[in-house]
Amino acid sequence: MEDLRARFLEGMSRAATFVAVATTDGPAGRFGVTISSLTSVSADGDQPSLLACIHHLSPAAGAILKNRSFCANLLHEGQEAMANLFAGRGGDGHDNRFDRAGWTPGPLGQPQITGATAVFECRLATALLWETHHIIVGRVVGITLSEDPAALLYGQRAYRRAVHLPKEN
Repeated sequence: MEDLRARFLEGMSRAATFVAVATTDGPAGRFGVTISSLTSVSADGDQPSLLACIHHLSPAAGAILKNRSFCANLLHEGQEAMANLFAGRGGDGHDNRFDRAGWTPGPLGQPQITGATAVFECRLATALLWETHHIIVGRVVGITLSEDPAALLYGQRAYRRAVHLPKEN
């Protein structure tokens, strides 16, 4: 079984994905955590929706469930330090992260990270605890887009940038 886990981790490390910070604020407190599992669910329906997976031991997951709203902040390619900050790679506790990050409250009061290439402010639609992670689905109520669409990527266990490939003839 351990071999299966190791091979799974290696296989998934080869899939580059964008880096986001899930943030929330409300009665359960202000929290944020770096995530690499964020995807659109649908652009159709009453409102667009997205899905985020957050470890069940993360204080941000519990706060999102209690606050019933959150932001998915898609980081710009120049925001590696922000990704590290909210991943807890600076030794900072959860209390100091927002002191070191530029942010503004969105229409629902959720923290929007300054400089993020896209921010999706969401109301919690549903959540499911699957083994070690909360699968959180949010209905998007607002979107903030920056002028620069270059997103920070993570793949092969390192931060990456997308490059434009020339068209083949």
